[in-house]
Amino acid sequence: MKKSRIARASALIIGLSLVGVACGSDDSASDGAAASCEGVKIAFFGALTGEAGNLGVNIKKGLDLAVAEFNEANADCQVGIEAYDSQGDPDQAPALADKAIADAGVLGIVGPAFSGESKAVNGKFDEAGLPIITPSATNADLSKNGWKIFHRALAGDDKQGPGLASKITADGKMKVGVLDDASEYGKGLADIVQTSLGDKAVEMNSLDPESADYSAVVTAAKDAGIDALFFGGYYAAAGKLAKQLRDGGVDAQLYFGDGVLDKGYIEAGGPAAEGSIIGCTCAPFDSNATFLAAFQAKFNEDPATYGAEAYDAATVFLAAIKSGARDRASVLAFIKAYDAPGVTKQLKWDETGEVVGTAVYAYTIKDGKIDGSLGLIK
Repeated sequence: MKKSRIARASALIIGLSLVGVACGSDDSASDGAAASCEGVKIAFFGALTGEAGNLGVNIKKGLDLAVAEFNEANADCQVGIEAYDSQGDPDQAPALADKAIADAGVLGIVGPAFSGESKAVNGKFDEAGLPIITPSATNADLSKNGWKIFHRALAGDDKQGPGLASKITADGKMKVGVLDDASEYGKGLADIVQTSLGDKAVEMNSLDPESADYSAVVTAAKDAGIDALFFGGYYAAAGKLAKQLRDGGVDAQLYFGDGVLDKGYIEAGGPAAEGSIIGCTCAPFDSNATFLAAFQAKFNEDPATYGAEAYDAATVFLAAIKSGARDRASVLAFIKAYDAPGVTKQLKWDETGEVVGTAVYAYTIKDGKIDGSLGLIK
């Protein structure tokens, strides 16, 4: 697809309108923004490489689009982007967090992308007063730590888990194997799904996502006689699991959380991925036509999981900068008072950093592609 000037203009209009709603029409704000933006940056923090790197790439593109639009509209205030590739590894994340904290130009972070790394570094960001808006880390406990800098751009697993369980129950499944990858995200979500399913759940413990052999899971699934299986984890392991289950003769309906909502799952699982059902509190990629057109024009592809949430997160930081905020404390105060429509939902946070809006959507794999026709779960 060739870049469309009309689509580009439309994207610019929506980016500016969001900033305008939050900042009002006070000329002093724009004058303050024009005064100096030298060295001002928004950072991405998450995986750009590694087994879950696709999800981070999606997020980075949403950030890139928002900043590109802002810079095009504000010649006197050019905002930079700093990227910290953690590979989604909680062990690598602290050193990268120290780098972000030490860079005084970084006024906000879109991320951290994953729950495990969030748990490892959010305390550091809180101590440094560096505000974050994660578009993707959904572990329910993240908002319970008293971190004043924490904000989430989508509902957490305390909403996703019960939503998935209600979908599984509505589908008539009576004996559901529940499995996870032992990660902060995967186990947290699986535990909520299991609790929500009650006596329909069959606990199948954890697997090693890096293992090549899931034969023990296949055997356990057969022995238990399950009619459905829920796996809490990420797309690479989910693809291997689906393939080995089908190759082993297990025909149970497969359900997953948002960590599997990526083309990487289809690539890893092949035909075995077909018909899988995947939940997410992220908005469908085409839910905002103007954002969709802008994204397609810039990247020549549709936005993928968390891309729109990342765009929303970046837009809030950019609105703060547009208002004249030039330090982390001012940006944080701006976020806490923010209340404006984004491309995914109304962007307003409670005192724990949870965003208004609790929608859970269901997706399926149909004809080798992610299909959103199942729509809203709850």
